[in-house]
Amino acid sequence: MSRPLPLRAEIVRQLRRRRTLGVFAVLVALPLILIAAFSLADDDPGPGSRSFVDLGQASGANLTVFALFASTGFLIIVIIALFAGDSVPTEASWSSLRYLLAAPVPRTRLVRQKLVVAAIFSTVALAFLPAWSLLVGGVAYGFGPYIGPTGEQIGWPGFAGRLVLIVVYLLLSQLVVAGLAFAFGVWTDAPLGAVGGAVVIMIVMAILDTIDPLGELRQALPGHYRYAWTDALATRVDFSDMINGALWSVGYAVVLISAALWHFLRKDITS
Repeated sequence: MSRPLPLRAEIVRQLRRRRTLGVFAVLVALPLILIAAFSLADDDPGPGSRSFVDLGQASGANLTVFALFASTGFLIIVIIALFAGDSVPTEASWSSLRYLLAAPVPRTRLVRQKLVVAAIFSTVALAFLPAWSLLVGGVAYGFGPYIGPTGEQIGWPGFAGRLVLIVVYLLLSQLVVAGLAFAFGVWTDAPLGAVGGAVVIMIVMAILDTIDPLGELRQALPGHYRYAWTDALATRVDFSDMINGALWSVGYAVVLISAALWHFLRKDITS
């Protein structure tokens, strides 16, 4: 006898959602838009130290790094918030949540399946973006080594290993966004409130992070280490900021998801 709410059925449901198709359509379009934008700009930014933007046309590896750099501050946050925050409140908005729980589907199983599927789609999205950018950039600019802002180079397969490390860190650093979105979704039963609430909080945290008088307190702000993955591109990798960023994010996510689960197990389901 099959168990209620099987993971395969939930994955198929998510694949058919318009928001899922929309997310991957944006990811497919992003590197193509970047290449089109670069074609309108000057090829040579001039001598001296250059930025990820200036070096975006140096190779497929550089375009990949720039695509990740451009996406970290907002696009990736929105994607994670969508997958983590939209699942439970969407069931409520469709008035299907109470029927799922009466199937019967234990509440802990429903939450676990929703979180697992959100994790799967978030992982696929964050892996797809650099993989697709690398392919498109390689065709447009060649599959040469990565060239850093100060002239350092990382060849293959070293860059591939650095890219895997970057994706893993991005996943860990965005757990706080997933926790926020999931908690808002459970507390409000509103898909837009869940996604928008998580995104707004991360924007506010980014603003607070620019206030120097806060000093070391900024290190505890969600998103403070969002760009720590760039340390993986140095000649000698410094893991300190990535470790701090991952630990803070995981800690926040555990607290938020635990609080959301505690609330969900006790709330009255009326929709």
